[in-house]
Amino acid sequence: MWPAGKLIDNERSADYSPAWFASTLSNVTIEVDADGTPAHESSGGFRPGATEPTNQIFTHRPDAAASRGFAVLFDAIVSNIEQVIHGKTEAVELAIMCMLAEGHLLIEDVPGVGKTSLAKALSASVDCTWKRVQFTPDLLPTDLVGVSVYQRSTESFRFEPGPMFANIVLADEINRASPKTQSALLEAMEERQVTVDGKSRPLAPPFMVIATQNPVDQEGTYRLPESQLDRFLLRLSVGYPGRDAEIQMLNDQGSAHKLRTLSPVVSAAEILEMVDAVRSVYVAGALKSYLVDIAEASRRHPGIELGLSPRATLQLAAATRGHAAARGRNYATPDDVKAVGIAALAHRIMVRTDRGAHLSPEDAVREVFEAVAVPIAR
Repeated sequence: MWPAGKLIDNERSADYSPAWFASTLSNVTIEVDADGTPAHESSGGFRPGATEPTNQIFTHRPDAAASRGFAVLFDAIVSNIEQVIHGKTEAVELAIMCMLAEGHLLIEDVPGVGKTSLAKALSASVDCTWKRVQFTPDLLPTDLVGVSVYQRSTESFRFEPGPMFANIVLADEINRASPKTQSALLEAMEERQVTVDGKSRPLAPPFMVIATQNPVDQEGTYRLPESQLDRFLLRLSVGYPGRDAEIQMLNDQGSAHKLRTLSPVVSAAEILEMVDAVRSVYVAGALKSYLVDIAEASRRHPGIELGLSPRATLQLAAATRGHAAARGRNYATPDDVKAVGIAALAHRIMVRTDRGAHLSPEDAVREVFEAVAVPIAR
């Protein structure tokens, strides 16, 4: 139980382990106070099988993903990807959370640290269709969404779908394509559909865009506009591996061989069931207020020129649900918000560069979190 005035623990514990979560999806109950915060232990708190709440009841109903268990499926994907990506568990888990939260992922880092390998390993771990597109300056929008081809025999047009109709689309070096081509992604990423020749065509779920870009080499690149950056749920940086992980990479002779041998560990149907489980994660009223407070604080911050949009608040909530589910819980806490805060928000804000300011977006997000009061359990 949670003592008064203490934050709810965000990590997996002996009392509420992933196995416990998976085995009790049908009878987990959360009691909350009138303001929507979890109840104090004196009024029952969080326990299996609670039947007589004092205020509101939020019961997690059984999900289809419970057939194998959410945590079992999540850990299976992590283990499969880590055959290729060594020593980067946090980045791997965030990438999976992004997919389960129905978001899109931007992986930004220097060359050679495994951006594309992470994207390909995630795609290979799910039994669904995926396509890789190498973005270049001469890439056209029709190369992504498809084109209508005239058939002389029938005197009609036949639509040939492009790679955007895959479940997972890897946009490699996205910033090397022209803004015209980059804009072809906007409708697909936001509305899960593409419009060609005046006809809208839906994209089959699950649908995810995983884009990579190199922030160092800017020659021959086009900066992603804020409107497109805002459509990525998370932005990750893989970073250099540790010494032991790099030695393991040498023993494995690089990731290319391992990638070819990776097999899917979950089906597309199971991914959709896990997505439904993430959607059902409960966000208390006090936590929703916390999310809005963060957005408003970013708009008032003197070092931030462009604060968080309402879309950013919605996507931060989605990422928070994904993190909570990955930690074996069907309710979200302030620690979940903080755990995904940098990855979910830093790419959405624009810091001031006048008057010699040197504040990075990441530091700006940290300052926003420090300025906002954290709701506590009662």
